[in-house]
Amino acid sequence: MHVIKLTGYLLIFSFILIGCSDSDDDTPITDALQVGNKRPLGTSANDLLSDTNFNSLTIEIVSVQGYEPTTTTITGFKQFLQERLFKPDGIIITQRTLPSSNKRPFTIDEIIEIENNTRTLFNQEDDITVYIYFADGSKEDDTNEKVTLGSAYLNTSIVIYENTLRKLSIKPNSPSLATIEIATLNHEFSHLLGLVNIGTALQSEHEDSDSKGHCNTPGCLMEAAIEFGGGMGIGNGVPKLDPQCIADLQANGGR
Repeated sequence: MHVIKLTGYLLIFSFILIGCSDSDDDTPITDALQVGNKRPLGTSANDLLSDTNFNSLTIEIVSVQGYEPTTTTITGFKQFLQERLFKPDGIIITQRTLPSSNKRPFTIDEIIEIENNTRTLFNQEDDITVYIYFADGSKEDDTNEKVTLGSAYLNTSIVIYENTLRKLSIKPNSPSLATIEIATLNHEFSHLLGLVNIGTALQSEHEDSDSKGHCNTPGCLMEAAIEFGGGMGIGNGVPKLDPQCIADLQANGGR
C-alpha cells in the first residue's frame, strides 16, 4: 500500500502577541471586540473545546479568488470539529473570496496584515470565532526540501498556503487536493486547540522532543511531518489524532 510522506512541515507556528494599532485609535469599540482574538497561540484552547464560555463557533474562511477549498474539504473539516468540540448551539462556516494581495510569498507579518484588513467576525457574547485565510502563495522561507502547508499564528487565526497544497496535489501518486486540505486544516486547528502542549496540558508524555508542539506517535495527525496512507480516498487518507492527543483534548473540555 503506497504511503506518501510530505517532507515539509505542516506548521511553523509562533507565539505572537498583537497589540492594538495606533491607526485604530478612533474606533475603540472595535478594538475592544478584537482583543479576544489577538492573543497568543493556544490561549483559547478551552474556549474552543468546551461550552463553558462559548456555546457556538463561527469560522470565517476568506479565500483569494480561485484558491477556495473544495466542498469536500469543508464537509470533512466540519465533521472533525463536531467530533472534538462541545458547541451545543452549532458550528457555522462562512466563506467569501477576495482579490489577491499580490504579496506572495508571505511572511507571517504580511498574513497578519491581511487578517487585520479582511477579518470581519470576532468573539461576541457566547460565539467564538476563528479566521482562516486561503492564500494564493507560499510561505517566504520554503525550500525544495521543506514546505509549509499552513500556520496557526494566533489564538483564533490560521493561514493555509493553498497554492502550495495545489502544487503538491498534482505530483505523481499524491493524495487528492481535498485530502491534503482536510489534513492541513485539521492539523492547524488542533494547534488552536492547544496541541501539542501549547495550551492544552499533556496527559502523557507524547510531545516530540525534536519538534515542539507536535506528537511523537507515528501516524498521528499532529506529527510534524504528515503521512497519508491507506490509498488516496478521503475516508482513510487523512491522518487521525492518536489516543494520547484525544485524551489531552478531553481533559481540557473537549470530546
